[in-house]
Amino acid sequence: MATQQAVTPTHGRVHLRRLLIFGLVIVVIGAAAVLFGWDISGWFKHLWDTITSISTGYLIAAVMLVTLQTTTTAYAWYAILRFGYPNANVRWIEILACYSAAVALNSVLPANLGTLTMLLMFTSIIAAAAFAGILGGYAVQKIFYSLIGIACYVYLFLTVGGSFDLQLGFISEHPVATVILVVAVAVLVYLLIRVMRERVDQWWQEAKVGGQILIHPRAYFRRVVFPEAISWLAGLGIIAVFLAAYNIPVSFHTIMRVVAGNSIANVTSVTPGGAGVQQGFNVLSLKGITSSANATAYSVAQQLVVTAWGLLFAIAVVIRAFGWTGGKALVSQSYGQARETSSEQSAARKAKRHAKREAKQLSRPGQGDT
Repeated sequence: MATQQAVTPTHGRVHLRRLLIFGLVIVVIGAAAVLFGWDISGWFKHLWDTITSISTGYLIAAVMLVTLQTTTTAYAWYAILRFGYPNANVRWIEILACYSAAVALNSVLPANLGTLTMLLMFTSIIAAAAFAGILGGYAVQKIFYSLIGIACYVYLFLTVGGSFDLQLGFISEHPVATVILVVAVAVLVYLLIRVMRERVDQWWQEAKVGGQILIHPRAYFRRVVFPEAISWLAGLGIIAVFLAAYNIPVSFHTIMRVVAGNSIANVTSVTPGGAGVQQGFNVLSLKGITSSANATAYSVAQQLVVTAWGLLFAIAVVIRAFGWTGGKALVSQSYGQARETSSEQSAARKAKRHAKREAKQLSRPGQGDT
């Protein structure tokens, strides 16, 4: 009895301390949001107005489906990394935390920086993993989604007039330039592979380690394809729930139009979570089915609720997996590396463009005589 009495107050103090930490986190996030120009009070007001305007049943169904979507994809990642690094003691809760953090970051950061952050987090928690190996696992993880995504794009382009021109109109407007660009990129990649052959061979060997589950077809279909199929169906369910919440007719045709539009918006947009672009594409996808105003309201509501729940879920799982201090350090360090990598790539592209402009100027008649 004495031992139990000694343990109880300690647990209470820890619980209170966690509540205080969580409160401070909210304050810090709010202060940072104000400094960076994000109207967080307006965002919460918009979120509250959205939540109160939707039936509780729809909200509960949406939250459950978002959670299912996240956990099943995270399980596919867990299986891939377990096969790739069987002796690394890969833990399920840590993989779920990393993937949940990526989903949350992608909803508030531009250019899918959350995904790059997740890949760097994986290299941090799996000592034996090289970045090329994690990229190999990423390629394996994307096989199902790429194939199903292509099918959705084809369906969208064949059934929704103007959808191709909305996001890929430059191809039809500049076919010659597009062909030149594709050929130039292919030649550049080929030359880089030849120049860096030894390094590429090393990367390829490391990438094959991350994709080891592919040589076990039965395990790949059971532990990767099957959970990812469930995740994809859960995504369709999320769309169906919010369509119904806004009295938009729910049908296979409508859902496929919306899911394809969302996918293209996320791929082509540099805004956080495809904000703005996604709303425009949803209005186009739902043209003739509901009014533009109702389509926009539906799209905004879905994005707000999914983002809010994704952030809460990620915070809870990251703290559960790594603790507050460890989770904060892991995410911030990996995000810093992701930003640095992205900045280096952007600087390299700008330097190449600047060098080309200078070369063109020097090649003009009379430019090199002075």
